[in-house]
Amino acid sequence: MPSSPRVRSAPGQSRTRDSRSSRAAHTLKGARPAEGAAKKKAVRKKAALAPRKVKPVTGKKALTPDPVRVATLLDLLREHYPDAKCALNFETPLQLLIATILSAQCTDERVNMTTPALFAQYPTAAALAGASQEAIEELVRSTGFFRNKAKSVREACADIVAKHGGEVPRDLDALTALRGVGRKTANVVLGNAFGISSGIVVDTHVTRLSNRLGLTSEQDAVKIEFALQPLVPREAWVLFSHWLILHGRAVCNAKKPRCSQCPLAPHCPRTGVTVSQ
Repeated sequence: MPSSPRVRSAPGQSRTRDSRSSRAAHTLKGARPAEGAAKKKAVRKKAALAPRKVKPVTGKKALTPDPVRVATLLDLLREHYPDAKCALNFETPLQLLIATILSAQCTDERVNMTTPALFAQYPTAAALAGASQEAIEELVRSTGFFRNKAKSVREACADIVAKHGGEVPRDLDALTALRGVGRKTANVVLGNAFGISSGIVVDTHVTRLSNRLGLTSEQDAVKIEFALQPLVPREAWVLFSHWLILHGRAVCNAKKPRCSQCPLAPHCPRTGVTVSQ
């Protein structure tokens, strides 16, 4: 049987078909690396979103401050501030509790100017709890954030009446369970009204000086308190806060500390201080 005649392609046609096939093959080969790169990118993105395990701090940052240096600092503070005491005026634990609530974002001097009229008109927890929101707001207006403070005062006093017979509790957990009362306020009341060393009061001055003195690098108030407790003898917890507050106001102020006049200077690493006088 005679074979079919061979069809010849036009000049250049086979060459064009070959080049198209070559490009198609090249494209298919190149697709695999592109897919691999996309997978790797997806894996990296997933790893970045996954929670990271935080390693414990080691080395110099984890070292406890030198006990001898800390003891020297405490002796110097005790020597220079022998009359340290709570700057808020009070006669009863309830008055100190209310004054401490009002002292948030306000000077102690302003609070001391405000509380006499408040306590004269509402001398008991029951009286404060039964007062109207508007009446308390008007009396504490000058301390700032007066609406929230008035609410905290009324609610805390209502809890004291309902749960503790109108008397301020002498227990940290019971105090912090009162509405509007946090750990700092509870420590102030227990330490200064009852003489109970339940913790170390940490305010802006204590935060700043604890860092500058190299006692802790923490910034959170509760973490600072727990970092300071092993360093300071328990019997000095209450006074320690007063010492740092007084020293922070008199010498180690926030913007430009008076390092040249500071009795603690020889034992202070001046952590974070860039400008001083």
